Amino acid sequence: MKPMHIDTIDLNLLRLFDAIYRARSVSRAAESLHLTQPAASHGLGRLRLLLGDALFVRAPGGVAPTPRAERLAVAVQSALGTLEEALEEPDSFDPAASRKTFRIHMSDIGEGRFLPALMAQMGRMAPGVRLETLPLSPDEIAPALDSGRVDFAFGFLPKVADTQRAPLLNDRYIVLLRRDHPFARARRSAPALLEALKKLEYVAVRTHAETLRILQLLNLEDRVRLTTEHFMVLPAIVRATDLAVVMPRNIARGFAEEGGYTIVEPAFPLRDFTVSLHWSKRFEADAANTWMRHLVSELFRNFQASSQ
Repeated sequence: MKPMHIDTIDLNLLRLFDAIYRARSVSRAAESLHLTQPAASHGLGRLRLLLGDALFVRAPGGVAPTPRAERLAVAVQSALGTLEEALEEPDSFDPAASRKTFRIHMSDIGEGRFLPALMAQMGRMAPGVRLETLPLSPDEIAPALDSGRVDFAFGFLPKVADTQRAPLLNDRYIVLLRRDHPFARARRSAPALLEALKKLEYVAVRTHAETLRILQLLNLEDRVRLTTEHFMVLPAIVRATDLAVVMPRNIARGFAEEGGYTIVEPAFPLRDFTVSLHWSKRFEADAANTWMRHLVSELFRNFQASSQ
């Protein structure tokens, strides 16, 4: 017998083979596939030549499979069944029943401010769904989204290109100080406030390039007394010292609600920005991806409204 190579076979011939095997009749198989009798016979002839086997022989009432056909039938039926199952898979996602894990690029500051509300909402709607955060460098994000290593990237990511994105909320950079800081007591015009910033000393966050960029544009780099890796250590530092920090207003408001802080809003260069949700175009139509995008968008729509 000649071996059959997958690159020489037509899927329609396998469907014809399966139909004949099940019907034990070429004519009945042709009818089930909406083929003419000659077309079915021609297809069976092609398959016989490819396999070097008769496959079916005449029998009372139709045809009977050869031993080769009997062995082949199991594999063909399994393959066709798997393919049909995959093609007929419903384009839907049931959050209440799912145990899917979503992986999200998110900074420590995003985790601290926004994950609690997201997890609370998911607990109500999708109790079996899990989240994992995976912080990446800006040049890793787009490839990670395309490969499926992460499902989403969340934040202000001006260096990330070639992704799908949805704006979630508008924000701006401010200065956070401890409550009763001498700097906050004086009233100043906008130009005077920017000039007065030179009298402050700062704590900077290495992983948040935009805040460092603002300090550079204001020529305040030599006023940085402490550089940290993460934002979430800042509340304790600011409350205990006279150090100031440039950070997003929505995050600072979360700290201020706990008491002990003052927010100052200078007219920084590049102070306004938009937090967005990013994903890959490859997964645009994926039902689970679509569900999570809608959930996050709705959550932040409510968050934005409550913050105004």
